[in-house]
Amino acid sequence: MMERAESAQKLYTRMRLWEFPDEYVIEPTDGSSSSLLAVSRVDGSMKLIGGVPECSSLRVPKIRTIFGVVGMLKLVAGSYLIVISERECVGSYLGHPIFKISSLKVLPCDHSLKNSSAEQKKVETEFSGLLSVAERTCGLYFSYDTNLTLSAQRLHDLGDESKLLPLWRQAEPRFLWNNYMLEVLIDNKLDPYLLPVVQGSFQNFQAAIGKDIIEVTLFARRCTRRNGTRMWRRGADPDGYVANFVESEQIVHLNGFTTSFVQVRGSMPFLWEQIVNLTYKPKFEIVKSEDAPQVAERHFLDLRKKYGFVLAVDLVNKHGGEGRLSEKFASAMQHIISDDVRYLHFDFHKICGHIHFERLSILYDQIADFLEKSGYLLLNEKDEKIKEQIGVVRTNCIDCLDRTNVTQSMIGRRMLEIQLRRIGVFGAEETISSHPNFDESFKILWANHGDDISIQYSGTPALKGDFVRCGQRTAQGILKDGWNALARYYFNNFSDGIKQDAIDLLHGHYIVSVSRDMTPPSQTGGLENIASFPLALSLVLAGFFFSMMSLWQVRYDLRHLFFSIIWASITVAIAAFVRANGRIFCNRPRLHKPRH
Repeated sequence: MMERAESAQKLYTRMRLWEFPDEYVIEPTDGSSSSLLAVSRVDGSMKLIGGVPECSSLRVPKIRTIFGVVGMLKLVAGSYLIVISERECVGSYLGHPIFKISSLKVLPCDHSLKNSSAEQKKVETEFSGLLSVAERTCGLYFSYDTNLTLSAQRLHDLGDESKLLPLWRQAEPRFLWNNYMLEVLIDNKLDPYLLPVVQGSFQNFQAAIGKDIIEVTLFARRCTRRNGTRMWRRGADPDGYVANFVESEQIVHLNGFTTSFVQVRGSMPFLWEQIVNLTYKPKFEIVKSEDAPQVAERHFLDLRKKYGFVLAVDLVNKHGGEGRLSEKFASAMQHIISDDVRYLHFDFHKICGHIHFERLSILYDQIADFLEKSGYLLLNEKDEKIKEQIGVVRTNCIDCLDRTNVTQSMIGRRMLEIQLRRIGVFGAEETISSHPNFDESFKILWANHGDDISIQYSGTPALKGDFVRCGQRTAQGILKDGWNALARYYFNNFSDGIKQDAIDLLHGHYIVSVSRDMTPPSQTGGLENIASFPLALSLVLAGFFFSMMSLWQVRYDLRHLFFSIIWASITVAIAAFVRANGRIFCNRPRLHKPRH
């Protein structure tokens, strides 16, 4: 089992939060004999103090238990401290406990607003409202003892000096969810309070294979560079950072051996987007087409530095709107392809359709040589590296969710079988399917993994999850996919805009400043002030109702035919107006920021 060298200072694991009228006081209660942290409720300033201030007999402070400080955000006039109010231990990562955040609490330090202008107060209220969205962020994990932002291989390769550093200094910035929020604590040199948090998924199970007990863990790390929601974050930015970039690591512990295999997913690495306009599938738009080769090159250069050899597997359709994107991707890859970087297109829908996912074996046959070349991490009982992973498969579809998860689960399954044969647990022809209980647990592992990643990006569980979970498409699964597709449509059009604003605020992609445009995020003009999709939908339904009522009365009086036509015309006109002005009726991100 991999061990982490003792760092200079331990993180506090349990604290008591005292809420005084003028300050918050955080007192470590895990046996640490250290100073307390006082945070001013006036301006958010921080200082260490020797003990809890004396309480006024007239006003007893509220006391609650917290389990970590996530960070602080500064808005126009106030600051906001974010703490972990509830946690759940969900397992262990390389022998260390890992916790999932069950509840976040935002604590305002905004008493200085009393001296602010009316305009500043209005803007502050608008922005602070986004923090309630942030409190509902899902899929957040942390550990007090080990660095969750690094894969097992990178953690094993850390030098002794690096292992002695505080966890936040060891962390990989792109996977550090609270990277921006920690800056104030870092400036105040509060290492024992600096808790790194990762967004992603953590799933694991134990199963018996004969007399052997195997533990399988699947851990996802979401990149924060271009984080966001499905329709509002597509493609890449000019620096080559892509939307929905997730590193998935499959770890196995068995008979003292540890194996690790890493895959990545991410949007097609050039500038493209879909403008939400109430249509079910908005048109794909390629932005700055001439820059695609340079953006893709930056993306793959970064992957080469971090993972070694790269095989890009593109699963999108060859024709239609997806085909245009695939063609641009293939074109951008032409001058990047080398011995180190390969590109493979596999038309998932054409080859596998909607039910024949077993045909992914065709894809596996095409990439088997690369998987053998890139390998995986293998550590023996003495924690010595026997084998290492020197390459990565990068998979994408349009959303990098449904087709991608089915494909990655297939690759993960094949690699696990190879690893078990290498360790000597499986025979030459033995497969995971030979062990029904193990097989079922493995399918559930990857299905839950896909659902977690999908919920964070699209708002719903993954489509095609029944195949990953059950090994075949089912009628119930197809019906569930239909429901989730409708839910995605609703979220994309009517709720993800606000969620995107909250994400941009949390990650510092939009920094609030008094000197910036003081227009609050929801203040707009013209038609947008009165445009409301619920109102429009109500009018359409009312028009439809009166049309049908008038039509029903035609048998008694032909004049009702005229009224029916009038009501139908009004209904069609309203529906056409909503369709033509879809972007106005959608809930779009409102923060003033660059397009990419």
